[in-house]
Amino acid sequence: MNLPFFIARRYLLRRKGAFSSFIIRLAIVATTISVAAMIMAIAIVTGFKYEVREKLFSFWGHVQIQPHSMNTSSVIAPQPISRDVVLEKKVLNEPHVASINAFAARPAIIHAANAMEGVQLKGVDANYKLPESIDIQGRLIDYSDTAYAREIMLSAGMASRLDVQAGDMLELYFIEPGSVFPRIRKVKIAGTYHTGMEEIDRTYAICDLRLLQRINGWGADKINGYQLALDDDTYADTVANRIYYNHLQPPLTTYTMMDIFPNLFDWLHLQDVNTRVVIGIMAIVAIINLAAALLILIVEQVRMVGILKAQGMPTGQLQRVFLYHAAIISGIGIIAGNILALGICWLQLKTGFLKLTEASYSLKYVPVKLYWWQPLVIDAATILLCILCMWLPSLYIRRIQPARVLQFK
Repeated sequence: MNLPFFIARRYLLRRKGAFSSFIIRLAIVATTISVAAMIMAIAIVTGFKYEVREKLFSFWGHVQIQPHSMNTSSVIAPQPISRDVVLEKKVLNEPHVASINAFAARPAIIHAANAMEGVQLKGVDANYKLPESIDIQGRLIDYSDTAYAREIMLSAGMASRLDVQAGDMLELYFIEPGSVFPRIRKVKIAGTYHTGMEEIDRTYAICDLRLLQRINGWGADKINGYQLALDDDTYADTVANRIYYNHLQPPLTTYTMMDIFPNLFDWLHLQDVNTRVVIGIMAIVAIINLAAALLILIVEQVRMVGILKAQGMPTGQLQRVFLYHAAIISGIGIIAGNILALGICWLQLKTGFLKLTEASYSLKYVPVKLYWWQPLVIDAATILLCILCMWLPSLYIRRIQPARVLQFK
């Protein structure tokens, strides 16, 4: 029989109405809240980073192939490249590459009946599919016209600012260097899309790749670049490097979204700092509460310690009695904290009761996402830190002298 654990368990189960009973409950509640807060912080930040990244990837892919440019933050390459069917097949056969789509991009001015607005046109072909994560009103572009599709898709925000809707006609103005008058094309709004990311919705509209090829005076094989969608975004750098070294010749190179949108990803990385601060504070709160509770338990049971010492129990075993106290208290708190945090996460996934301002956070609801190992790491780290920190209060037992504590009843 493990005598220290037996004593610790019996003591905790039989403490009713004593001051230490209140302290034990308080320590359990504090540990529960701390663990729940740590898990929730991880879930929210993980979910937030995942959702924002997915919104960006859904529109621009994970990796792009373009001519080398000093301005890596621009998707508009200075010179067009020729489509290479052989290259496309090689890239598509690379591990983790789910799709490859050619695109062109060019700035234009949209003229509606009551407003005008600058826009970056993204030209794609019929093989390009908007992911289900993007909200679409109306329909997609019809590419059946043999010349080029005279249709366009605007973001919902842009359509609202221009006071237009699906089915309305627009004029596109293309400014030519050295030309007094712009080139004009009339197009119809096929539908609107909404990613929730201001960087995309405020700037980009989707049109037929052949329209931009004709405006630019390119042949049917000229494009600005390729966008690649991967089955796992964590392999973006690996895939980009492998394609660059194995399949590309200058001036072609690869860019990840981190290269093109560095400020966005730097901002996402800053969220990890906030998470570490929250986890650190909650861990300190849990440790302080458990240490205080353990010290109170030792002081309250100083007579029991004296009796056990007088009967010959080694000091090490006495220390383990109270360390088991701390382990049981922290274990109950950790289990309750997991139940509370996972329950809130489940409720948020089902109802979305915690809402956000989409204009500020690119999301309508607080996102939550947990990998199976994240709560386990938090639980294991909490138990380990608590037991290590509980060792210091337990050292007080060594100073207790049986002769002194037993001379008074």
